[in-house]
Parts: sequence; structure tokens; C-alpha cells
Amino acid sequence: MAIQIGSALKLHGLMLATAESCTGGAVASAITDIAGSSEWFERGFITYSNEAKREMLGVAQDTLTRYGAVSEAVVREMVAGALCHSHAQVALAVSGIAGPAGGMPGKPVGTVWFAWGIKGGQCVARLHHLSGNRAEIRMQSVCIAFQGVLDLLNRVTEVA
Repeated sequence: MAIQIGSALKLHGLMLATAESCTGGAVASAITDIAGSSEWFERGFITYSNEAKREMLGVAQDTLTRYGAVSEAVVREMVAGALCHSHAQVALAVSGIAGPAGGMPGKPVGTVWFAWGIKGGQCVARLHHLSGNRAEIRMQSVCIAFQGVLDLLNRVTEVA
């Protein structure tokens, strides 16, 4: 899927930035495993802590306090921050609870929020409830993050 993303981004002359929490850079790693990805991958932010989300991406403390790091509001702000603090035109964000601990009422292990956005355009967010162990949840999250970028780029192509 990362190769497809690269082809689509290059076709449109766009660069991608990632803002990752629970995946710990796995999305960026899968991208940079591809030779030539520097043509379409601008940078990755690994913002595992709330402090990193605030400092690197500008996520508001009020948002983190009101909704928690694993929330639609936070991933939307992560996308906005990745676009603001990079030269990319497309960004994705992921924040979730990969386990085995960390779940809470209303946000069990496997709760993962995703967001994708284009500079000056729409931001789309989606919640997934994933199952499996920590590694499986993280790998599923990488695949979902990639699919979301492809979906976003397909919508841009349909509009253009």
C-alpha cells in the first residue's frame, strides 16, 4: 500500500507527513523502507506523550484534558499540526491504545483514532476498535492509516 501511496502522491506533486502516537513511527518506517520515498515523504512526528503532541504539533492542552489523547479532537489537531509544522500538503495522524494495558471504560484496548487531511482542505477522522495483541493492533493501525491516505487521495482525484 505504501508504494501505491507514493505513486499517487507523486502523480499529484504532493508530500506526506505523519503524526504518530500508538504506532511509534511504524507508519513512517514502512514508508521509508521504500527506496525513493524521499520524493513523497516529507517527515514524521512521533508524539507518544501528551507533551510531545503539544510541543511538536501544537495540540491544545485543553483538548487533551477534555477529550484525552485517544480522541477525534486530538487526531484532528495532530493532522493540523503536522501540516503546519512541515512542508507536506497531506498528513495522517493516529492515536490509540495498543495494550496490553491502558484501556479504560469507554476506551478499551484496541481503541484507535485516525485522521487524514490535505492542507487547505478537509480533515477526515475515523474511529476503529481493533483486536489482537499489541503488535497486531499496531500493524492493523499502519494498514488503516495507509488505506485512509489512499481514500483521501482518491477523493481529491474525483474532485479534480
